[in-house]
Amino acid sequence: MNKQKTLDLFIECKDHTVSGEKFQLLYDKEYDMLITSPKPNNNELSKYYESEDYISHTDSKRSFFEKLYHTVKTYSLNKKVKLIYKLNNHPGKLLDIGAGTGDFLNVAKQKGWQVEGVEPNDQAKKIAKQKGVTLQADMLSLESHHFDVITMWHVLEHVPDLKDQIKKIKKAIKPGGFVVIAVPNFKSFDANYYKSFWAAYDVPRHLWHFSKTSIQKFFKEEGLDLVEIQPMKFDSFYVSLLSEKYKRGKMNFIRAFWLGIRSNYLAKRSGEYSSHIYILKNN
Repeated sequence: MNKQKTLDLFIECKDHTVSGEKFQLLYDKEYDMLITSPKPNNNELSKYYESEDYISHTDSKRSFFEKLYHTVKTYSLNKKVKLIYKLNNHPGKLLDIGAGTGDFLNVAKQKGWQVEGVEPNDQAKKIAKQKGVTLQADMLSLESHHFDVITMWHVLEHVPDLKDQIKKIKKAIKPGGFVVIAVPNFKSFDANYYKSFWAAYDVPRHLWHFSKTSIQKFFKEEGLDLVEIQPMKFDSFYVSLLSEKYKRGKMNFIRAFWLGIRSNYLAKRSGEYSSHIYILKNN
């Protein structure tokens, strides 16, 4: 990112999960995106993930909310595998970056895909290994131009060096291969409704907050063309539940369900869903 750029304050948010610290979201007009400030350095970042409530690093099913999360996740995993199969027409070589506890790769492996994954969190890697999925800590040992499909499910917003990450993706994907990126959308109705309490801001773990324009621009710079955008309709419900907890102190399932329906309904016209899946091709 250009450090000489003038960025305007968009909103101030609190870390509701771990530290309680406040952060600013600054608007970058060139890329039409928000940037978390101050940005923790690489040594500091890990402490913001040290919470039993950070659900993507655990298979815990302690509460009704966690059980509901994992039920929806099972349904979504099968949809994700169907999506990548549709892109490649047959099981091929798949890389999942930010693989968490390995569930997506496990399902893809059962469907015939040759899978590899990257996950820096030690706890998540241990859980994945128990499922027969071995994950690398980084992308250094991966072959160049090796993968038919590369996925990042709600991970790109976490990476400290955004442009470097996209360069690594470009290096790893085959010519004609597909990159699938899922990220929250700060232009959605639920983001505008909950404002600083919107759970998908998730500062400072989420360092970048994307729009359609920003995703298209960043990947285009590396020769990856945006070919399709798909909605993630379940995200509006999940994010609204957490946002209710942050705003009112408890999860109001009825209110969150209504907000999720409303967000998805309005997005039919605006095209701005709570989260999007971006499909990009390496031409």
